[in-house]
Amino acid sequence: MSLLFGDDAMNNNSLSGKDYAFYHLFDGCTTIIQVSDTFLPATTLANSCYSRMFYNCNSLTTAPELPATTLANSCYSRMFWGCTSLTTAPELPATTLSKECYEHMFQGCTSLKTAPELPSTTLHSGCYNGMFESCTSLTTAPELPATTLSENCYYYMFCNCTSLISAPELPV
Repeated sequence: MSLLFGDDAMNNNSLSGKDYAFYHLFDGCTTIIQVSDTFLPATTLANSCYSRMFYNCNSLTTAPELPATTLANSCYSRMFWGCTSLTTAPELPATTLSKECYEHMFQGCTSLKTAPELPSTTLHSGCYNGMFESCTSLTTAPELPATTLSENCYYYMFCNCTSLISAPELPV
């Protein structure tokens, strides 16, 4: 946060109005193994914040906490795509999702065994699109409690998850 707010970083947990903050920041950094839980303290995100932040960081084993509860369009999109050493996903506490906010977030995370809980009950277009696509070690799918759905919100969500034992129950 000090990159954006300087000396006032400790007093600021909002990226509101900071579209594309940290977009592609560590893209392809193959030597990053872990990231501190306090690394991403923002609770409010703007459009495309953190999108592709750790894209193809294939040595990353531990993801930072993601405390944001107010999400804008495309934030977290493709954040951990191709992180083939990531075994555990961070908690995702947001209950109101915006368009494409978690799309392809963990795609190609071939060591990911367990998905995080997805507590949102209202989904917007494409928000979980391809979220776990090609997560070939994923054995358990999260519950999908959403009751208000939009187009493509679950599109390709579990495509090529070849170790998935059972499908989640979908709302009627």
